[in-house]
Amino acid sequence: MICLTVTLNLGYAQDYEKHRVIILTDIEADPDDTQSLVRLFLYANEIDIKGIVATTSVWHKNSVEPESIVKVINAYSEVQPNLVNHQSGYPSGKALLQLVKSGLPLYGMKGVGDGHDSQGSDLIIAELEKNDKRPLWISTWGGVNTLAQALYKIRKTKPAHEAKALIAKIRVYTISDQDDSGIWIRNNFPNLFYIVSPGDDYGSATWTGINSVIDGIDNSTISNKWFATNIQQGHGPLGARYPDVAWGVEGDTPAFLSLIPNGLNHAEKPNWGGWGGRYELYIPDFSKTKEGGSDVIIAPETRAIWTNATDTFTPYVAGEYGRATIPGKRSFEGYKETLWRWRDDLQNDFAARMDWTTQSYQQANHAPIAVLKSSDRMTVKSGQSLALDASDSYDPDGDNLSFIWFDYPEAGTYKKTVSTGAANNAHAIYITAPEVTETKTVHIILKVSDKGTPALSSYKRIVITVEPK
Repeated sequence: MICLTVTLNLGYAQDYEKHRVIILTDIEADPDDTQSLVRLFLYANEIDIKGIVATTSVWHKNSVEPESIVKVINAYSEVQPNLVNHQSGYPSGKALLQLVKSGLPLYGMKGVGDGHDSQGSDLIIAELEKNDKRPLWISTWGGVNTLAQALYKIRKTKPAHEAKALIAKIRVYTISDQDDSGIWIRNNFPNLFYIVSPGDDYGSATWTGINSVIDGIDNSTISNKWFATNIQQGHGPLGARYPDVAWGVEGDTPAFLSLIPNGLNHAEKPNWGGWGGRYELYIPDFSKTKEGGSDVIIAPETRAIWTNATDTFTPYVAGEYGRATIPGKRSFEGYKETLWRWRDDLQNDFAARMDWTTQSYQQANHAPIAVLKSSDRMTVKSGQSLALDASDSYDPDGDNLSFIWFDYPEAGTYKKTVSTGAANNAHAIYITAPEVTETKTVHIILKVSDKGTPALSSYKRIVITVEPK
C-alpha cells in the first residue's frame, strides 16, 4: 500500500476559478430558453456571467427578444436576497440587467459581414480583449451568428498574431446547429474549440439526454409533475416564471452544465465527462449526419470537433436489505447516456437551489462536502495497491452521508474496468492498479450523497496515472 499526500482542495464550490461565460439565446423561439435561464441564475454565484445576448435561430429568424431575458432577471432580483443567505456571491439583479444585449434580427450568415456588428458581437470582442487569462465560454442556445460576426471582425481588423491570441481564448458549446453560421465558423476557424452534435437532427445529439424518456429507468425527475412540484409552484417569483414544456424541457441547459464546479465537471476536458455530457475530438462521419427538418445547411466537417461519445452505464440502485447501494440489473450504452447518467443528481440540485429562493438556511438542503484524505492526482506502478478514504467528508446540514466509488473507463486511457471492490459504498476502498505495458490513466469517481430532501450529491474525480513496472 502506498502513502499519499493530503490535498487541500476540500470540497464542492471551494478552491476553484469561476468560468466566465456569455450566453447566446434565441429566447421566445421555444419556452426552454426561459427554463434554462431560471436554472442558470440559481448558479450565478458559481459561474461568472459576462453577457446574455438575445439572438435569432432557424426557429426565430427575424426578431430578438431581450425584454424576455429582463423578465426573468426581474424575478431573480426578488429572490436574490434570500439566495445569499445560502451561499455568497449571487450578483444583484441590477448587475445582471447590465449584461443583457441584442444580436441582429437577421438569420445566420445574413447577419455576418461588414456593417453587421451588434451589441452582442461587440460584447464578445470587448470581453476577449480584457486582461483576463480565463477562457471565454460561448454558451449557444440558438443561432451562433453573433459569435460569427465577432470572429469576422477580429480576423478583418486585428493583426494575425493578436487575432490568434483572442480566438484561442474562446470555448464554444452549441446546442446542435440552429443556423448556417456554425459550419462557417468551424470551416473558417479550424483551431477553435467547439463542442457540438452537428446538424439539426436533434434526436442524434448528446444534449437530448437531459430530456429523453429512457425505457428501463425512472424518468420522474423530468416529468411535468416534478417540475410543477419542485420548481414552478410554491417557489416564489422565479419558480413562477418557469414555463410549461412545449417541445423538450431545458434543451439548452447542457450548454452550461459543465461549468458548474461540482467536483466532477472539468469543462476544458470534454472527454472526461460530466453533467453536460461527454465528448470526443474527431471528424464525424458525414454519411451518418441526418437532416432534421429545418433549413440549416448540413455539410461535411472539415476539422475535428468535440462531439458525441459513448458511455456504458449501469445505474446503482438501493438495496432493500444488506448492502445499501448495489448495481442495477440493466446496463445502457450510448451517447445520451453520457448526460442522463447524472440527471437525477443535477435535477435534485436544481430543486434544492429553487428551495433556497424562499426558504431559510435551516429549512433547505445543501450539498455535502466531499473530502479525500489523499491527493486526487497520483502516479503509481502496475499492480500497486492504494487506499482511497473519504471519511472526512461532511454535510453542512448535519445529514447522514452515503458513498459510492466507481471506475469511469471511458474518461481515462485504460479502457478496461478497474474494480473498486464489492463494498464500494463504504467511505474507504482499496484498489489495485492494473498491469500496463505503457502509461495509462484511470479515473475513479467518488460520489458523496446526503439523505436530505432532496438528496444532494458532490463528487471527487481521482485521476491515477499507472506506469509500467
